[in-house]
Amino acid sequence: MTFNEHYSKKSLNYAKELRKNMTEFEQKLWYYLRAKRFLGLKFKRQVPIGNYIVDFFCKEARLIIELDGSGHIQENKIKYDIKRDEYLKNLGYKVLRIYNNEFKEIDNVLEYIRINLPSPLIPPPREGND
Repeated sequence: MTFNEHYSKKSLNYAKELRKNMTEFEQKLWYYLRAKRFLGLKFKRQVPIGNYIVDFFCKEARLIIELDGSGHIQENKIKYDIKRDEYLKNLGYKVLRIYNNEFKEIDNVLEYIRINLPSPLIPPPREGND
């Protein structure tokens, strides 16, 4: 199954709406991921996959990045996220969850994403500030 199969027109319309109303943290991460700025990888934002919409998606790396606020620590949301992650993992995607409070150091967030890329895609760490 490819990422663009099996989603409804309603999901696609909702994803478009989410793209227009990104959170502060989504905007911050998107700045670094868009236009192949992050390691030359193409990321998309607010992508429908099945009945779900993922925050960020890289088809090449089969990677999904989810940004979670404090609402994701409620018991019902935790159960929903577990079910959702299982579904996405069963499709062959790796799901990274990053909490909004981790954005104090964007370099740490980007390094966390880098080290969680599939092995053939992991480039060596950057030296210095080129």
